[in-house]
Amino acid sequence: MEHDMVGLEPKLKKDLHPEEMLRIIFDFAAKIANERNLDNVLMLMADMGRDMIVSDRCTVWLLDKNKNELWSKVAHGMNEIRMPSTAGLVGHAVTSGKAVFIDDAYENEEYKQFLINGALKVDKQTGYRTKALMVIPFRNNEGEIMGAYQAINKMTESGQFSSKDMEYLTLASSYAGKSLESALLTNEIEETQKEIIFTMGEIGESRSKETGNHVKRVAEFSYFLALGLGMSQEEADLLKMASPMHDIGKVAIPDEVLKKPGKLTEEEFDVMKSHTNIGYNLLKNSTRHILKTAAIVAYQHHEKWNGKGYPCGIKGEEIHIYGRITAIADVFDALGSERVYKKAWELDRILNLFKEERGHHFDPRVVDVFFEQLPNIVKVRDAYSDFNLAEKTENSH
Repeated sequence: MEHDMVGLEPKLKKDLHPEEMLRIIFDFAAKIANERNLDNVLMLMADMGRDMIVSDRCTVWLLDKNKNELWSKVAHGMNEIRMPSTAGLVGHAVTSGKAVFIDDAYENEEYKQFLINGALKVDKQTGYRTKALMVIPFRNNEGEIMGAYQAINKMTESGQFSSKDMEYLTLASSYAGKSLESALLTNEIEETQKEIIFTMGEIGESRSKETGNHVKRVAEFSYFLALGLGMSQEEADLLKMASPMHDIGKVAIPDEVLKKPGKLTEEEFDVMKSHTNIGYNLLKNSTRHILKTAAIVAYQHHEKWNGKGYPCGIKGEEIHIYGRITAIADVFDALGSERVYKKAWELDRILNLFKEERGHHFDPRVVDVFFEQLPNIVKVRDAYSDFNLAEKTENSH
């Protein structure tokens, strides 16, 4: 619980002894070194800075050069905030490259214009009382400023930050720059992977006259099914990222088979079925977690619970849970969408089929979760409908 609620007196603390300081540094350094999620790294950084100098709040600001803004998802007691890169004390510190050190924000003349546009403006909105302030820019390995630490209100009896606090926060900011650079790079790689996966998934679908929205819908359906089955947020996100690749093998299927409006012959169906093996072979050698998951999905999303699916004819729990989830997500979307060879089915007809195929085509547990998650699934289907996509496309011309 925050100490800064209006009407409550903050509880005073003492500055840390050297051994306490070392314990905090080692404790946070270990946590940060093992953390790859950017939001979590930012939170750990803010907590480390706050604990090291015994401040009430600590915020880690990052410089977004593309938007010319400073932003933070971690301001103790607040949600994500964005502001112009020159605004307030943080903007001044980042622009000038110099640390700012203030004993009393309401009495300070030197930085009055920055305070009025920053901390004091926020105070007016929240009822919080800013007194002592410290802002220290931090840099990446190339020496470029990438953000700043901002500490507010010293929680000791003096109520003021000391030169020692400045040293400690400078130490924290030096570490922050290197750790954040690594986390940002990891974040950028993952975002790039997601983009590539969606694009490749869309390429596979567009060849068979299906829209890019199909892969978005299957991704979202898979996500809700994973959460409903009790998977962690991390694993549900992983499946959401990987499932758009389920039909990537279709890139190698000839047009005369892929786009045939009528029923396929047995030979043509064998060619069509090969897209599962092709997709698997495209992805299986990757060491990336997302692509390894995508390989499983591409390979097994046409397997059936009763062993009558393809390409391997495996059954029950021999089929990976990712394959079992994507199977129902893909079939639900395929039946509910118009294709060159069929009209779209009504929702009730699809639901009746799923009840019939529970324990035959589909894992019974996944079917049960599908019905539990149906409100979310229908919401996704409507939000990403092909009709909405067509309307947006027309309006953009």
